[in-house]
Amino acid sequence: MTTTYGPTTGTAASTTDTRGPLHGKVALVTGGSRGIGAATALRLAREGADVAVTHVNGKEAAEEVVRAVEALGRRAVALRADSADADEAAGAVERTAEALGGLDVLVNNAGIGVLGPLDGLTLGDVDRVLAVNVRGVFLASQAAASRMTEGGRIITIGSCMAQRVPGPGGTLYATSKSALTGLTKALARELGPRGITANIVHPGPVDTDMNPADGPYAAGQAAMTALGRFGTADEVASTVAYLAVADYVTGAEFAVDGGHAA
Repeated sequence: MTTTYGPTTGTAASTTDTRGPLHGKVALVTGGSRGIGAATALRLAREGADVAVTHVNGKEAAEEVVRAVEALGRRAVALRADSADADEAAGAVERTAEALGGLDVLVNNAGIGVLGPLDGLTLGDVDRVLAVNVRGVFLASQAAASRMTEGGRIITIGSCMAQRVPGPGGTLYATSKSALTGLTKALARELGPRGITANIVHPGPVDTDMNPADGPYAAGQAAMTALGRFGTADEVASTVAYLAVADYVTGAEFAVDGGHAA
């Protein structure tokens, strides 16, 4: 599937600064080469931020995102970093700060899903999923907190399966994404006195190349939502963009799931 990055509808304009509410800010979006991550990187750039994106195997896609950000007049960098590697998960924060001059917004988007019957999951599956989806997020957040000053934002992408698991096969994935809710709330308490917020966004079924709205399992997923449809990556990105500027919102969960948890 070829992804093109054009204007996003509904982009909020600043009433006091035509350069955007995130002008002068630096954001890191992990797993930002495609899907929700790419849409988020572009949306934050439209709001004025310089953006770093990480990737593991999607170098060309990440570089496409960089070009799209630069076309908006913002600085951008693509970093190869595997969130399963402890050093690389934390190191992406340091590399972003070195390349772009600091870090104000961390979007923990990188994640993997291993679905299947409980008795078919291996120790390797468990270790890999928890390394990427939990440990990597913790380490990136820890590194970001050491860099951020007042006004810093940590925004984590969870999953609708952290709030409602509609059928079998999601034990490991739901475990990993549910852990992020506890992490987010604890970060909010610990970092709140420093003026740094932490929030989590739970997407429902979203139309991406990993889970297309016309895929073989799409009809069943759409039927589980109140709206009866897949969401778009831009709809998730708009919530992330709001949280990147919101001052009095922290420790909160945002379901962008079409009513999956209703």
